[in-house]
Amino acid sequence: MIKDLRKMTVTAIFVAIVVIMGLTPLGLINVGPIYVTLLCIPVIAGTLLLGVRSGLILGFSFGAVSFYTALRAPSPLVAPILLANVLYVAIMCFLPRLLIPIVAHALHNRLKAGSQKRAITLSVLAGSFTNTFLYLGCMLLFYVLIGLDHAALLVTLGSIVLFAGVPEALVAALVTLPIVLAVSKSSFSFGAKRE
Repeated sequence: MIKDLRKMTVTAIFVAIVVIMGLTPLGLINVGPIYVTLLCIPVIAGTLLLGVRSGLILGFSFGAVSFYTALRAPSPLVAPILLANVLYVAIMCFLPRLLIPIVAHALHNRLKAGSQKRAITLSVLAGSFTNTFLYLGCMLLFYVLIGLDHAALLVTLGSIVLFAGVPEALVAALVTLPIVLAVSKSSFSFGAKRE
């Protein structure tokens, strides 16, 4: 009972971190015309520490913040999709973010018998790339479905993967690894192994 209450409390703290990062410049780093998002870090760290259920709550929070931002101030790439069909934007914002914890958790479970550092690092990279590729893949799909010029978009998306997606994944791995290792070694256990 106390462990469940502790887990819910820490999940709520991680949700607050996601929301604060998502609604402030802390979660989005402006690198020229591209934004590098760091919101995968609390989602993946929370998933690896608390389990996949908490991770899904965090992924949903990430999606909700992203959807709110898209409605309030859509980027030039998202605006045409928003004008055509708001449901497409909702799918684009929520689906990749809900799959981050599933991919990270599944890969971590598969690799955890070996080196813990390797399992965490690869899980973080996989979770981050899941977000990047699915979000941009959905964007490309919806450009095709609404009849916009997707050939020109391909070059832009390739640049985003190279100049934002790869640095995002590397930063996420560098930041998340010590957090997860430190908390995992502490006596403050959440019972994530049960999920």
